[in-house]
Amino acid sequence: MHGSFMEKRRYRRFVAMLCRLLVLFLLPAPASAAPNHIAAELVAGPAAGPHGEVMLAIHMMPEKGWHGYWLNPGDAGEGMRLDWTLPQGARAGEPQYPVPQTLLVSGLMNHVYEKDYAVLVPLTLPEDTPQGSRLPIRVEAQWLACTDEICVPERAELTTEVVIGASRDDERFAEWMRLLPAPLDRPGTMALTDQSLRLAIPLPASVMLSAPHVFLMQDKLVDYAAPQTFARQGDLLLVTIPRAKFAPGEAGTVGGVLKFDDAGNGVTFTARTGEVPAGGEVIASGGQPVLPSLPWLLLAALAGGLLLNIMPCVFPILSLKALSLARAGESESHARIEGLAYAAGVIVACLGLGGLLLVLRAAGEEVGWAFQLQEPMVVVALLLLACAITANLLGLFEFAVPGFASRSSPRSYTQGAFATGLLAAFVATPCTGPFMASAMGAALLLPVLPALSLFAVLGLGIALPFIAVAFIPPLRRRLPRPGPWMNRFRRVMAVPMGLTALALAWLTWKIGGPWFTAGALIFSALLIAALTGAGVAQRRGKRALPAALLAVFLAVTSIFLLPRPDPSTAQAESVLDTRPFSEDALAKARASGKPVFVYMTADWCLTCKVNEEVAIERKETKDAFEKAEVVVLRGDWTRRDPGITRYLTAHGAAGVPLYVWYSPNGKPEQLPQVLTPALLAEKAGG
Repeated sequence: MHGSFMEKRRYRRFVAMLCRLLVLFLLPAPASAAPNHIAAELVAGPAAGPHGEVMLAIHMMPEKGWHGYWLNPGDAGEGMRLDWTLPQGARAGEPQYPVPQTLLVSGLMNHVYEKDYAVLVPLTLPEDTPQGSRLPIRVEAQWLACTDEICVPERAELTTEVVIGASRDDERFAEWMRLLPAPLDRPGTMALTDQSLRLAIPLPASVMLSAPHVFLMQDKLVDYAAPQTFARQGDLLLVTIPRAKFAPGEAGTVGGVLKFDDAGNGVTFTARTGEVPAGGEVIASGGQPVLPSLPWLLLAALAGGLLLNIMPCVFPILSLKALSLARAGESESHARIEGLAYAAGVIVACLGLGGLLLVLRAAGEEVGWAFQLQEPMVVVALLLLACAITANLLGLFEFAVPGFASRSSPRSYTQGAFATGLLAAFVATPCTGPFMASAMGAALLLPVLPALSLFAVLGLGIALPFIAVAFIPPLRRRLPRPGPWMNRFRRVMAVPMGLTALALAWLTWKIGGPWFTAGALIFSALLIAALTGAGVAQRRGKRALPAALLAVFLAVTSIFLLPRPDPSTAQAESVLDTRPFSEDALAKARASGKPVFVYMTADWCLTCKVNEEVAIERKETKDAFEKAEVVVLRGDWTRRDPGITRYLTAHGAAGVPLYVWYSPNGKPEQLPQVLTPALLAEKAGG
């Protein structure tokens, strides 16, 4: 599962992480730095005479649970940087690394060392150096020390002394030299296309390969986490590695390390552009699955859509369904037509939103599920629509939007139910519920067709209760019979829809600022006035088209005439001592050794707000967090934030809410999306 969307995501995260690391490495070390998690020492090997060469070793000793990186770290991380201070005339050669290991974290492939290792550096001695001379050697080394959850830039000034002509016998050098991959005696060939890198490496058939893997020295050529396929053709080892399609980089020659097994045996190779034979006997196809199987994901999407009907973010549109469900008892044929039309509307909306999301991500945009409510003009459009529907429910004008009037024709039933489904999915899908999070997170990593199938099944899950009522007569018979009560009920349903309009006005202020909101409210008032005028004309038996066209004109021109959005930058008030989320803030919080609670929220996510009210913003939670010294990081995704989007994607979530608990010495734990009042207090209490 390494389609273009997954490749693009990996590349952007890789580049972003390198940029952050570059900034960190350029910063001066603090005056009282904490002990390194990877200890290092500089060791000189057996010395040679004048004009000779001596081997130096940078011996790295990671703490348990920590790791260092190969010269090409993979999708994330940073290789070692060395700044030598040598005697005049001495010269340090290229570092030589042992065979690295692979480490897959959140879909990112890392090339690492998790146990003691030594990087060997050949040192050419100055000419005409007298015997017995003592040459001081100093190197300032910088590296990245990581666990599966946190990375810390580290540095050390290492020193040693080389004595010309003196004998120095360090038994460790023999083992360190043995662990270096041996060079092949002749180069291989390579063929680089937009889809893959194919290698033909000359390797005797007698060499056993129990866990082969190719580590390339050149970066940005291949998808590091994708499965690598190995085949034999005589004394040639044929390797196929999928390319990262959006990553730049071409090469006529590549070099790297071929790992044989998990014991650290391997060889270095170079390959030049040439003929790579096809075929061969496949002996291994490496790679670790990062996603559940598609049938399970489809089942999760169906269950997530079904449960979305009872999530708080769906409450505002229940009024849209209520009248249609009640009227569905008029005839069996009308009920089934409405059920299918409503389901079609929901599925089309989910496919449209999902397809647009995939296109935007393929174009390089850091967006996630519910991205539509991060755009001020989309929220204004929903505000105008909510105002129009409220006016319709109040009886200020008559229009089958979406099919509310009980006197509509069968054709309007179909159109109205379809429109209801479109609107229901558009408004209901921003919040993610149980099961839905894993399915939507996987959809952002899958190829196009499987991803779209997940969006379609999500829509089917949302529409499933309405389909059941439409096609199961006993359920439909339990609904009250149509009658005059429907008109009264229709006006009652204007209340939740009016509250939805107020909530959208508040959201407009949060994402667009006061002047933008004032303009949106003015256009909303003018729209209601135009629709009321249309209703007056309808009741007098006159043409309502001019007033209706005016309403449409006002809705369209609002897009061009509203002032520039200026979102509020005020920090949200909280009973907790919260800090804004960032990846650097998370790294510092975790390095403090205290528990960390990360919660991702958005002003348009009703589930988020309910959780904050019942579980987060409570005195009991505050007291428990203060006692346990919990660091609270809040990520506000109301407006688009690439850092939050990357964090959500890394945790397999396509949208908010997301709650992650970091214990001082444990791995991150993703909490349920529906929090209970006692859950956070229990976590803080251990």
